[in-house]
Amino acid sequence: MHYYLYDGTEEGFYTAVFHAYADKEAYVTCENVQLRLGDGGIPVINDENKAVRVLHKVAEYDRRARGEIDAILRSGDPARGQKAFLYVRLLVRRRAPVRQMHAEPAVAEALDVVRRVRRETHDMTGFLRFTETAGGVLYAPYSPDNDITEYLLPHFKARFARLPFVIHDVGREKAGLYNGRETAVVPLGKGEISLSADQEAFERLWRDYYAAIDIPERRREKQMRGYMPVRYWKFMPEKRP
Repeated sequence: MHYYLYDGTEEGFYTAVFHAYADKEAYVTCENVQLRLGDGGIPVINDENKAVRVLHKVAEYDRRARGEIDAILRSGDPARGQKAFLYVRLLVRRRAPVRQMHAEPAVAEALDVVRRVRRETHDMTGFLRFTETAGGVLYAPYSPDNDITEYLLPHFKARFARLPFVIHDVGREKAGLYNGRETAVVPLGKGEISLSADQEAFERLWRDYYAAIDIPERRREKQMRGYMPVRYWKFMPEKRP
């Protein structure tokens, strides 16, 4: 196996595709790998020209494919680089869209990842809970399985109009910011965010309301977990003690 090791960026990935395309033993990854005897590790140096050449081929054969590939690369799947690579290689070899070729493992695995990323993005438009900081900015911490902050920004920008907000991916230590005019994604650590007194009172009311309407005999814990996975509960006021 020949491991093509890229830096996790889009340019790095497409540069790796350029170099690995003809290699039958290629494995493209940005993860740390434990090489076995006989394996080779090939560090990929970003090259804009090579990356653009691959991107042009992808766009030539299927204009929708770049969005699917982007979703795969943003997934939390450890094999995301390889799954995206196999999808790109099949597309370029066929010189036509391949998403309907469900019997092809490269297609089935790639599109399964795309569906999971898009499902989580959709779910988070309803699961995110915003609180008001002492500075008056709306703040929503979360820890998604996939790197979807950029996907959420347009939805909440349209929803909140000119209200500034922060969507904080705590696990990846990054945040999507909106200042009432434009959005940006920046590094942001796990430091404490100060809530306003009004927001703390609101959270208490929310928890009291949730407790009041909760009837233990009618709980459907399995169904609840299906609609709202447990891993998201820690960021929801109604689920805090």
